[in-house]
Amino acid sequence: MRIFAAYIDATMGKLLHNRVNRDELRHLLQEDKIQRTTLSFYAYTRLNDPHEFRDRFYAALQQLGVLGRIYVASEGVNAQISVPADQFENLRDYLNTIPFLTNIRLNIAVEDDGKSFFTLAIKVRDKIVADGLNDAEFDVTDRGVHLSAEAFNALTADPETIIVDMRNYYESEVGHFENAILPPMETFREGLPMVADMLSEAVEKHIVMYCTGGIRCEKASAYMKYKGYKNVYQLDGGIIEYARQAEAKGLPNKFLGKNFVFDERLGERISEDVIATCHQCGKPSDHHTNCANDACHILFIQCPECAEKNAGCCSAECTDFAALSADERKRERRQRVFNGSKYSKAKPGMLLK
Repeated sequence: MRIFAAYIDATMGKLLHNRVNRDELRHLLQEDKIQRTTLSFYAYTRLNDPHEFRDRFYAALQQLGVLGRIYVASEGVNAQISVPADQFENLRDYLNTIPFLTNIRLNIAVEDDGKSFFTLAIKVRDKIVADGLNDAEFDVTDRGVHLSAEAFNALTADPETIIVDMRNYYESEVGHFENAILPPMETFREGLPMVADMLSEAVEKHIVMYCTGGIRCEKASAYMKYKGYKNVYQLDGGIIEYARQAEAKGLPNKFLGKNFVFDERLGERISEDVIATCHQCGKPSDHHTNCANDACHILFIQCPECAEKNAGCCSAECTDFAALSADERKRERRQRVFNGSKYSKAKPGMLLK
């Protein structure tokens, strides 16, 4: 199966890289008929040698046909992956051989076509989530109270409860919980002090934090407690687990719209509400895409009509540039400035003419 192609340097014992380029891998995935399951998991632990763990982890997952993006650090593992459906139980069995991953909860994607990832990348980082915190300054294990979907619904029914979205603005733009505060953060690192400042008058109130799969709130809730907030809670398993529990138990779904995800899908629908608008024309739309001009590649929301009119591009300039021959694009690329040259993500109103 070429899509899983990777090789091992037998002398060094290191997994190096995929032998197939990204464009071909993406094409192969789209043509692949294997049924796949998208899922995520994370675990905080202490890894003495993250690089050694990374190599062993890669070798095992590659044998199972796993694709995805995984960050490994001395503080643990953060994984977003897809696995062939017939290998799902083998994956679970393998994870159970690793002490800190035994019986780990696997957050299964809500809306999944199996085309979420097209390669396997495992990277060693300083942290599994870039939070900008000095963990030595506070007790990162003193986290908020974990809430099930049912407990979340009950606590947030109180109008005095403060609900805080700990995701970036482009994530909450297409979907969020009812009555949630949506901090205009561009990064999680930026958002932590922002939220603490925003809620400075609410240290005694019940504060419920949520994110995609729960990992960001593990640190965020501990940080808020360190900052003096008395009643801090976090949605256990994040939006993904909430949606699963709400459907399984017949609970009212308080999430509106889409859950943004960091893979090829860019989103999974939780409710039929469309709460965002096309960044180009202002019509209701919550379809994220990247500009088809690879020299730009800005992430933005585009409705089907604008996608057809602009050939999947974010601007007339990008549409014209993308229509040039490959040689012309190569020659002019360094001399041109596009939206993506200045911003990685678009904001509402930024692309309106």
